[in-house]
Amino acid sequence: MKQTNKPKSTKDRILDAALNIFSRKGYYGTPVDEIVDEANTSKGSMYFHFPNKEQLFLALVDQFANVLERNVTDAIEESPKGMGRVKIAIESVLDTFGKYRRPAKILLVQAVGLGSVFERKRMEVTDRFAELIQTYLDEAIDIGDIEPVDTEVISHAWMGAIYNVVIKWVYTGDPTPDRIMKQLVPMLLKSVNYNE
Repeated sequence: MKQTNKPKSTKDRILDAALNIFSRKGYYGTPVDEIVDEANTSKGSMYFHFPNKEQLFLALVDQFANVLERNVTDAIEESPKGMGRVKIAIESVLDTFGKYRRPAKILLVQAVGLGSVFERKRMEVTDRFAELIQTYLDEAIDIGDIEPVDTEVISHAWMGAIYNVVIKWVYTGDPTPDRIMKQLVPMLLKSVNYNE
């Protein structure tokens, strides 16, 4: 019988430890030694996988962005083109942020103000999801679900609204993900004159 619970790789243990400590102490308050200790590895192993703390932090941001994108594409996989797909994509983004509060905190809160490298990474992630939403909005226009709008501006405005509400939740625990979903999704859809 095959063993299904493979032990985590050193790289995964380092990422898990970093996520845990960064989310509690922030980037500057997290010493590399503490990550190494929690990952039960050596500094040499850590630096083999991540040349420095900055690269480790950026890897966490990428890891979360990949999870977010995979969840969106999986959620819409069976949906026909149109506003139904747009709605599912927004709900999936919000649902993922709701399930992964610690990585959301790292992406949306702690990466702010850490310098140009971090800002570029945050902007890259924001652009990635805005482009995804823009694609779905363009499809909805093409099939006549909504009238033509500037989908680039709309998708970035939507990301700003999503980020702002999620940041408040990350800091305070309120509004709850349920409240965010009930209020924000219909508001965003109405902004392109779509009523369910």
